Amino acid sequence: MIEAGTKPFWRASLALSIASFLVFANIYFPQPLLPVFTEEFHLSPIISSLSVSLTIFTLAISLLLYGPLSDAIGRKNIMFITMLCVTILTALIAWVPGFKTLLVLRILQGFFLAGLPAIAVAYIGEEFSSKALTVAIGIYISGNTVGGLSGRLIGGFATDWIGWHGAFIIMGGISLICLIAFTWLLPRSEHFEPKQLDWKAATNNFYRHLKNRTLLYAYAIGGLLFFVFIGEYNYITYLLQGKPYNLPTSIVSMLFLTYLAGTISSTLSGRAARLIPQAWCVGIGIVLMVLGSLATLMHSLWMIGAGLLLTSFGFFFAHSAASSWVSRHATFAKASASSLYLLSYYMGGSLGSFFLGFFYKWAGWNGVILGSLLVLALTGWYAWKMHRIEHREQLREQVVARRKGQHVLHV
Repeated sequence: MIEAGTKPFWRASLALSIASFLVFANIYFPQPLLPVFTEEFHLSPIISSLSVSLTIFTLAISLLLYGPLSDAIGRKNIMFITMLCVTILTALIAWVPGFKTLLVLRILQGFFLAGLPAIAVAYIGEEFSSKALTVAIGIYISGNTVGGLSGRLIGGFATDWIGWHGAFIIMGGISLICLIAFTWLLPRSEHFEPKQLDWKAATNNFYRHLKNRTLLYAYAIGGLLFFVFIGEYNYITYLLQGKPYNLPTSIVSMLFLTYLAGTISSTLSGRAARLIPQAWCVGIGIVLMVLGSLATLMHSLWMIGAGLLLTSFGFFFAHSAASSWVSRHATFAKASASSLYLLSYYMGGSLGSFFLGFFYKWAGWNGVILGSLLVLALTGWYAWKMHRIEHREQLREQVVARRKGQHVLHV
């Protein structure tokens, strides 16, 4: 097993973090380019946003495929092949003749982008010791955040510099370098034991999880939170590149630095859950997202930036708590339960841009915030349902503890 602090530990952790950077940079790379696509291809904002949302949609569906497949044929080869395909497709997009072809390639890219997120944690669980595991997962997740942020910044600055065609070539080159580094650094699997590909058992596990109302609330919350988060970040680019701000793409992409607030809040959420119920953590995150969304209605750029910062902080605070809720309450096939959470999470992100686009068409940015608040109200109701479940669990634990105490006194 790979032990913490050893050379293989740092090689493997760095390899997975670099791979995570590659995947999440490619997912969100086009986000600051949406107004550019709208202008060049004469599209509505709703159609332009499909270049991000359809990628996330196919990624979400594909997550359910790679887990059972990698259990049968191995981890590293699937991760390598899927990331190679992502890299090739990114470079090919630079030469597309029109937006329809771009969309087809982005949809196909979403299928391959799911390979790493579906497999990486399983690789870590097999190859790392119990003490090294949590540290390795933390390093891997940091690649998610840095990749998502860097992809947006690269997209914004490269497009202002050499246009969006050149920006995709640059992203393809960066992806190739990351792929080479990943292949060289990641040790081959030493503890992988192939299992028979049993789709029937996997489907049965998914079905049983979906019948569990305790898990369904968390699935709904994860999807609705990402629905709002992705939708707001997509349409804020139109607000800031239009009148009266008229900001260039590179400056707009700098607003995605507020994404870093999530690195802090996800850690704080884990600590807070030791002191207060997880449902409260979800509720606090939702309230912060409401306040952040309202702050963006101010005309000041500083207030818009502060609002996005607060929204990001609240989103990751609640998302971390909801994800932990699934791990805590899944009594069997925990990997399948987590996969369903990710499916709902990414599905919500893919739909947010589309549905909030109708609110944007109706009333501009004010409409986006109204739509977001309606969704957050529904999310808050689900959080209240989670709170009631948690309250019943606490009462049940108190009754059991009281009975044990009475039994001890009787003896």
